[in-house]
Amino acid sequence: MNKKLAAAVSGGAVLMLVLSGCGGDDGDKKADAWAKKVCDSWQPELKKIEQANADIKRVATESSKPEEVQSTDSAAFGTMSASYKAMGAALQSAGVPPVKNGEETQSAAVKGFDSTSQGYTALKTKMDALDPKDQGKFAEGLKDVAAGLEDATKGGKDALDKLKAGGLDKAMNSQKGCQVTTTTSPSPK
Repeated sequence: MNKKLAAAVSGGAVLMLVLSGCGGDDGDKKADAWAKKVCDSWQPELKKIEQANADIKRVATESSKPEEVQSTDSAAFGTMSASYKAMGAALQSAGVPPVKNGEETQSAAVKGFDSTSQGYTALKTKMDALDPKDQGKFAEGLKDVAAGLEDATKGGKDALDKLKAGGLDKAMNSQKGCQVTTTTSPSPK
């Protein structure tokens, strides 16, 4: 039951790895400067998200007690919610990206990250409401939480797609702050 949640959560980790990979060319200096501003703000948040995902996987793969699973997952969802909110705020404060339809791109991406933040808040609320003393109900509740992960991460995925479609992926990929290193799976080449 708990391994299903860990597998589903690791899909959320993939959300941020989408921007990772090989760096771009020298490209547009304005887009690079904008991307640096965003990515420098994102780096600490990406690390928090990565750690939260690792915590969820850890309690899922160990023989953890339901109480520990609940408290760890709840804290992780809270961290992810705050981090995605901060990432949206960083996009907003970086100003309009210097690309065609920059305002629309920025607005849609900020909305997407806010949606993912709200999604993780909802998952935290569901996790907090579970009764770890009733293992049957707890297991059913975990399935419900795992099922909600795809909806929770949809906004963030849409945000990244919007940034890519806006032509910002090369500028962002070239920034060290947007590159996530992971020890659990090989980085895309």
